[in-house]
Amino acid sequence: MFSQTLFAKQQNRSGVFMRVKGFSAAAVEAGIRYENRLDLGLIYSDRPAVTAGVFTTNRVQAAPVLLDKKRLQKGQAQAILVNSGNANACTGEEGMEFARLTADMAARELAIEPELVQVASTGVIGEPLKRAPFERAMPGLVGALSRDGFEDLARAMMTTDTRPKLVHRTIALDGVLGSILGVAKGAGMIMPNMATMLCFVLTDARIVFPVLRDIVAKGVEESFNRITVDGDTSTNDTVLVMANGAAGNDWLEEDNPGAVATFRETMEEVFSELATMIVADGEGATRLVTIRVEGAREREAALDAARTIANSPLVKTAFFGQDPNWGRIMAALGRSGCFFHPDRVSISFDDVMMVKNGLGLGPEAERNAARVMRQKEFTVYVQLNDGVECGEILTCDLSDEYIAINADYRS
Repeated sequence: MFSQTLFAKQQNRSGVFMRVKGFSAAAVEAGIRYENRLDLGLIYSDRPAVTAGVFTTNRVQAAPVLLDKKRLQKGQAQAILVNSGNANACTGEEGMEFARLTADMAARELAIEPELVQVASTGVIGEPLKRAPFERAMPGLVGALSRDGFEDLARAMMTTDTRPKLVHRTIALDGVLGSILGVAKGAGMIMPNMATMLCFVLTDARIVFPVLRDIVAKGVEESFNRITVDGDTSTNDTVLVMANGAAGNDWLEEDNPGAVATFRETMEEVFSELATMIVADGEGATRLVTIRVEGAREREAALDAARTIANSPLVKTAFFGQDPNWGRIMAALGRSGCFFHPDRVSISFDDVMMVKNGLGLGPEAERNAARVMRQKEFTVYVQLNDGVECGEILTCDLSDEYIAINADYRS
């Protein structure tokens, strides 16, 4: 499901490889919360784009989320304005007015309709944004728009992220070459559905809205809704996908199933790689771990079991300590709500089996498993031997650095 990447791999590229026809981006230092850092970004399409989105399922939803969901009912956008440092969440009607105000500022500078501007924010919850930094920065932000501005944009979105997250793919659609570019942020408060994450994906493909909406919804479900760092779901989670049609391919619609399948597969690759980057950059993370539960009666039950194991603080701290404490995995499995017979369960770390038929295989098996845990990436296989369904969640370890980052996040 997830892209196989080296944990320490450089995750960003630059230059021509990060371009998509008809799109430009920029970022500036607006001083929204901190000085001398990029914190305000803009994506612009030179024409209105077919746009679909998926948003947080948290009952507490930030002003940008509420505004974007309403505007996306028309399935169209031309720009995305994003800031870090302040989430504009739990800010009441003042926050809603500010979201509309900043969209209006961008629209005025871009000479487009305000309804075509989507807004996104990330950062501290519960504090009102200030108008002055946006007013000062907006002319320079629009003036800095460039086809090569996406790495700066990715940096402007970062909060506790340690590196920008970008993915680019080229794709052949009925003989026409197109591009897909994804930009994301996220490192903490990461838990389905979705995470403290923003993700913007841009493509020059021509695609009808119902098909794009379906691809985005299903792609998010199989990628961003299958990751966790700490089990917390944010108020601001947003995935927006814009397709401006500049590639000039035949329309991707139901009557063109082959090209649609190719596009879907590539879009899912982009989502999956970005999701993997987010977990690999989890706050204080030192290990990237896939939890795969197999042999369940129902797929949702397998996913619930994998999620419960992936979110267990005891399991995650054992990953950090490289301690193959399989009892913690069994305990988490037992409270997951997934039906299983304990005396049928097997647990393996990569190809090292530690538990068979619910019983440990002894000290040597644990020593071999501990060697697996020294790797930066590994997979925990939990075989229930009770059915044919499986579920997979990507997680990371929980280190002392995670506590240090979040104990003084606002200061």
